[in-house]
Amino acid sequence: MASVFLYHVVGDLTVGKPELEEFYETETIGSAIRAIRESTECGITVWKRKTHMEMAENNDTRQQRFVGILTSLDVVSFLAKPQCLEDQDKAMKTLVSDVVVPDNALLKIVDPGIRLIDALEMMKQGVRRLLVLKSTVWKGMSKRFSILYNGKWLKNVDNSSCNSLSINVSAPSSAASSASSSSSSTPPFMRNKFCCLSREDIIRFLIGCLGALAPLPLSSISSLGAINHNYSSIDASLPAAEATQKNPGDPSAFAIMESTPDGRHRILGEISVSKLWKCDYIAAAWALANLSAGQFIMGIEDNVSSRWLTDFNNNSPDNGVESTRPRKISSMSSGYSPVSPTFGVGRGTYRGRSAPLTCKTTSSLAAVMAQMLSHRATHVWVTEGEDDDDVLVGVVGYADILVAVTSKPPSLSALTPRSIIELRLENHH
Repeated sequence: MASVFLYHVVGDLTVGKPELEEFYETETIGSAIRAIRESTECGITVWKRKTHMEMAENNDTRQQRFVGILTSLDVVSFLAKPQCLEDQDKAMKTLVSDVVVPDNALLKIVDPGIRLIDALEMMKQGVRRLLVLKSTVWKGMSKRFSILYNGKWLKNVDNSSCNSLSINVSAPSSAASSASSSSSSTPPFMRNKFCCLSREDIIRFLIGCLGALAPLPLSSISSLGAINHNYSSIDASLPAAEATQKNPGDPSAFAIMESTPDGRHRILGEISVSKLWKCDYIAAAWALANLSAGQFIMGIEDNVSSRWLTDFNNNSPDNGVESTRPRKISSMSSGYSPVSPTFGVGRGTYRGRSAPLTCKTTSSLAAVMAQMLSHRATHVWVTEGEDDDDVLVGVVGYADILVAVTSKPPSLSALTPRSIIELRLENHH
C-alpha cells in the first residue's frame, strides 16, 4: 500500500476548504436548487435544525441531525410529478424534508487526525461525505511527517508527545478515538467549525500524488478491476420518466441505450446527477415527464442555450428557479416539437456536446481520474470497440476509483510498454 495513505491525514485535505453552512430540511425546494448548483458531487447535505437542548452538541448529536443528501436528480424527479407541473409555485415551496431520502449513513464525522487510509475505507463502504473539525488543535503526526494545517507548520510540544504520536501514525487509528482526544483539546470558542469533504475532494488530492501511487495510475482500469458492470440503463425509445421510477444506485446515473441489429447496446447519452447539476430544473422536469429518453438527452446539455425553453425562460425570473404564478408547460413553450416516442435514434445524432463522457477498457486509471475532475463528473462510462461501433461494458465511479487506488499494484506485465516508460520517467524525476 502506498505510504501516502498511511502518512497523510484527513486534515491535509481541509486546508482552504470553506466552513460548512448547514442546509436545513425546513428549507424549500427553490432554495435547494440554488444550493445544489453551488455544491460538489451534485448534491447537498440536509440537516435537522438544532433544538435549544442541543446548542452545545457533541459529534453524536450532530450525526443524528444529519438527514441525507439531496441531489439534482432527486429534485428533477420530484418536479416531474404531474401535480408539480400543474402548480410550479407550490412545488417550489415544498419542504426539502418531503423530498430528500433519509440515509444517515452517507455522512460520517471524523477527526482531522484520522489517517487517509481509514477515511478511504469509510468511503469504500458507502460514506459519501466526511464532516471534519476545521479549527481543532490536533497533533496527529510525527515530526518527520508534520504537515501544513490551517496555514502553519504543526510542531510537537515535547519529546514524550513525539514518541506517542509516532506510535499512533504506524498503528491503525479509529475515528472515534481520534475525535475524542481532539475534542478535549479544542477550546470552546473554536468548536463547531466544520468543513465537508466529498469523494471528489479525495480524488483531487490523489491526482496530485500520482508518483507516490505508481504503478497504479498508469495501469488500465480493466487490469485493476475498476470497471463496474452493474450499471443502470434505459432504452432510448422508452419514456424518460423511467428514471423517476428506479434507483440508479452509485453512481447516480442512467445510461440511455440503443440496441444494435446484432443485439449489442451502445450508449447515446445519460440521465444523471452530473448532467442535471447546472440545468434549468423546471425545463428538465417537463422534458422528463413528457419526452422519451432519447429525446430527453438531445436537449439535456443545451439548456443554457436557446434550445431549452427559449420562450419559457424569457418569462421566468431567476432562470426558472422561482416563478410568480402557476402555469402549465407545453411542448410549444418548451421549444420542443412533438416527436413520436419510437423515433429512430442513431449515435451520429448525439455527437458533440450531448455525447456522454466515455473511456476505453484500456484507459489508464490516471486518465479516467483526470476526465472526471476536468468535467466535474461523478463517473465515466466504459466502452470497447471502434469509435463508430463501440459497445458499453460498464462504468467507473468514485467508489470504483477508491477501491482501485488501495488495491495491490499490478505486475509490470499488466502495463503497456508506453506506461512502463512513463513510470520510469516519473520515478526518475
